[in-house]
Amino acid sequence: MHLPRQLGPLHDLPATPEAYDAVLADVVEQALSRLTPEGSLEHPDADDDIGDTSLGITSLLALAWQRTGDPRLPEAVHRSLAFHLRERVYTEDNPGYPNLTVRDSGLPYARYVLAPGAHPIGDWPSTVWALLQAVDVLDLADGLVDAAQRAELVELSRGYWRWLTEATFFNPQEAGNQAIGCVVGGLMLARHLPAEDGEAVRARALALYRERIRAHRVPDRGALLPPEHGGAYDNNYGPISLSFLAQAHRTSGEPMFAEDGDALARYLDARLPNGGFDQGGPRYSEQHSGFESVLGLRYFGARIGSDLGRYRGDTRWGRHAVKADGGVDGHFAWMLVWQIQDTTPWHRTPSTAPARHQLRAGSVSVAFDHRMTPSLVEAGGTYHLPAAVNRQHGFGPVLDGFLYCRPMGEVRVRDVRTGSLAAKLVGKPVVGRDHVLRHVRSLYVTDGTRLWVTVAVERLDGTPYLLAGLPYAADDGDRVRRVAEGGIAAAGGLRLTHPARPGAEHFDARAELTQEQAAFALAADPRGYGDPDAGWRHLVSSSAYEAEPAPGAPPHLHVFAVRYGEGGAFTPSFEGDLTVRTEAFTAVIGSEDAHGVPGLVLTVR
Repeated sequence: MHLPRQLGPLHDLPATPEAYDAVLADVVEQALSRLTPEGSLEHPDADDDIGDTSLGITSLLALAWQRTGDPRLPEAVHRSLAFHLRERVYTEDNPGYPNLTVRDSGLPYARYVLAPGAHPIGDWPSTVWALLQAVDVLDLADGLVDAAQRAELVELSRGYWRWLTEATFFNPQEAGNQAIGCVVGGLMLARHLPAEDGEAVRARALALYRERIRAHRVPDRGALLPPEHGGAYDNNYGPISLSFLAQAHRTSGEPMFAEDGDALARYLDARLPNGGFDQGGPRYSEQHSGFESVLGLRYFGARIGSDLGRYRGDTRWGRHAVKADGGVDGHFAWMLVWQIQDTTPWHRTPSTAPARHQLRAGSVSVAFDHRMTPSLVEAGGTYHLPAAVNRQHGFGPVLDGFLYCRPMGEVRVRDVRTGSLAAKLVGKPVVGRDHVLRHVRSLYVTDGTRLWVTVAVERLDGTPYLLAGLPYAADDGDRVRRVAEGGIAAAGGLRLTHPARPGAEHFDARAELTQEQAAFALAADPRGYGDPDAGWRHLVSSSAYEAEPAPGAPPHLHVFAVRYGEGGAFTPSFEGDLTVRTEAFTAVIGSEDAHGVPGLVLTVR
């Protein structure tokens, strides 16, 4: 079974002017064949996310006209713009809308669903989207839109901005991408207003970003991130926020947008494995955006010098939003406009700078969470997630059902690169059920094709094992497919276990259920609104690789040694406190330096 949205890396999509002209040519033909006598360019199957979509197609037609001068397009733009101004502008309060701060303001807004009171909760982002479509048309209006329509569109855009910032609570869904999008809309609108009015809108937009978004960023893995639906990051919406930050910087030139985009980009680069797979977030655990992410990934990938375009997107949405039949939908059209206008090239090589929360070389990646426990291990083409035992999730030693991976104190990290090898040593103090403080040292070494993991802890009383990951997915050409096992060897005994009990709280990798589906099933609220990360934390047990202690370890230590990826016999040896010898390297874990960071000497064998 393939994961439906983890498709090709986004930087594989052609980004030449000719390729974009071909995309726009297809949009033009679809739009001209769809244009109704009333002037609507909405997809016939459109129901929700509809209030901005005809105007979005209008903006794409305007861009196509600017690039090609197609004589069929001025009339289509005039008619479709008239349709939006006449039929899709609402000034009476939507019944049931819960987020108004001013009743009967008379200000215009766009509806998520057209029927009054049908589903008003989405009106705020729909109005942000409509504002962005409108300012794009204004940017492209010269020589195309007559003075009367242009003036009406300017006033409509000003009204959208006022409704978003005066008549409702700002960012009522606590969605960073929507909030930054609103700021972008204000910055773009300001350029089309008289100087004094424009400066006031620009100042208000910048203040909203500083005071309502930037000041409330959420920490994760050492970065401050714009919150998304109550969480620090969402793998669907986070890259969309990155695109909004790119457009905010392109539009305003304000350094804070570049600084915050750089931080988000470095965070994404650290959590993203070489193969581009990602999962997690408070809204869509495995759903990936497509073209909506391209601008941000390309713009900030170039800024930080890393290949963010490896991010696997939903390439069915590789160019623009589509409906089930593949037909173009105007939702998110503004992002395609900006993507075409921006000429930043893709940066296609990995960053060589060590990152605290990542180890990456060749086809091997380890992404670490805020506790410096692996959140994803990629090796041999397989992605391993943290396994679960007794409601505890992670990678680490287990004794009597207790997982030793949650730190009780500061975590020390040392990175070393030697020849073809890259290594990361993580030392963390942990406390077990007996309240005894122990030090777990985890050494990760890769040659770019294989990953060796050695975990050492003071000897435990009993029979411990190493929880070494939940095999979950693998690259399969241009797609990612579900798996239930991966290539792994252990110096001691190794077993792949599966939950003995059925049910939503026990995830069996052999089942067809995806991690996303399981996470939403465990969430408190309905799918699409619940927090799948919070749901996944309710997982009691999962499929897991379990490794026995390695033979030949020093008597005062339990040492676990596993290797991910193919590589023949695996018979490491150990001595002292602690020297590790494998078929590929010798690693000497030394005493702590003056700052308490453990030493590491790595030698290629």
